[in-house]
Amino acid sequence: MKIGIVGLPNVGKSTLFNAITGARAPAANYPFCTIEPNVGMVTVPDPRLDFLGEIYHPKRMVPAVIEFVDIAGLVAGASVGEGLGNKFLSHIREVDAIVHVVRCFEDEGVVHVNGSVDPLRDIEVVSLELILADIETLERRILRIEKALKGDKTLISELDFMNELMHWLQSGKSARSFVLSNSDKKLDISQFLSYKPVIYVANLSDDDFFSDEIDNIHFTKIVETAANEASGVLPICAGAEQEIIRLDPDEREAFLKDLGKRQSGLDRLINESYRLLGLISFLTIGEDEVRAWTISEGTKAPQAAGVIHSDFERGFIRAEVVQFDDFRAYGSWPVAREKGLVRSEGKDYIVKDGDIITFRFNV
Repeated sequence: MKIGIVGLPNVGKSTLFNAITGARAPAANYPFCTIEPNVGMVTVPDPRLDFLGEIYHPKRMVPAVIEFVDIAGLVAGASVGEGLGNKFLSHIREVDAIVHVVRCFEDEGVVHVNGSVDPLRDIEVVSLELILADIETLERRILRIEKALKGDKTLISELDFMNELMHWLQSGKSARSFVLSNSDKKLDISQFLSYKPVIYVANLSDDDFFSDEIDNIHFTKIVETAANEASGVLPICAGAEQEIIRLDPDEREAFLKDLGKRQSGLDRLINESYRLLGLISFLTIGEDEVRAWTISEGTKAPQAAGVIHSDFERGFIRAEVVQFDDFRAYGSWPVAREKGLVRSEGKDYIVKDGDIITFRFNV
């Protein structure tokens, strides 16, 4: 899974990236500090994996990972090459989802590219550039279909659909808010930039973020915007998170506990990214390795096995499954089996989040 961190220049993208990855990407008070994207791999926090590690003491512990990409700041006109627009758009095409950092703090010492803090205007700038880029892509696609239509009348319904989508985009609405009918769902619009799922990260001041209740009019507006388009929203103080990540794990836990927070903002961002993309983890166990594997919700057992190795899917016989909570109650696979909690599942079984699985196969 690859997540792109985007936003206007000087909103805290690189600071957030540094906090997420513990990296040291440049974070400076001038536009286009980031030109080529910084990339960092981040483990997905999973207490289940920690528990299993205590049971098995394996040679290797392998958590699920997310790849975060810090993409150059975008300005109005990016869709026609302004600023670093062409680079921005090419990099964002490669990600699965977007973390859109929006500045919600006032600070005269940090220059805003548009001269003032206005989250809704900033969101609109980025959103509109993605929509304009999609319109250009769609124009080319419609032209190809119209040419092909002369010899293939079956393309009429696809052309009608594309024209309807074009009208939607030209009204300033994103592709992800376009409602697909049952007959349209076979048509792929996932390549459009404005179709990519979004989490708005409201970058707050220390005082706002660490208060008992966030009283920030900018944040309230972002929450309303996110609700209207079914996007995620998450309050974070990127600067504070960058300091928190530098603490030792025990110090970090104690610090968050003192603040009355169960998780850091970064852990919540990682979990929200997982949720937004409809991802889950199943687990495999043993003395050699305890590992979390990432799959999409709704994945059947043979395809989940194929994530481990193609031979597992090709020669799939059955999956022996126990839910993590059942395993934790007894702390042992043999005891869980004795209690009747280990199930034998076939090819139609849909893997659940937290399933501990042993695959049986033959090739």
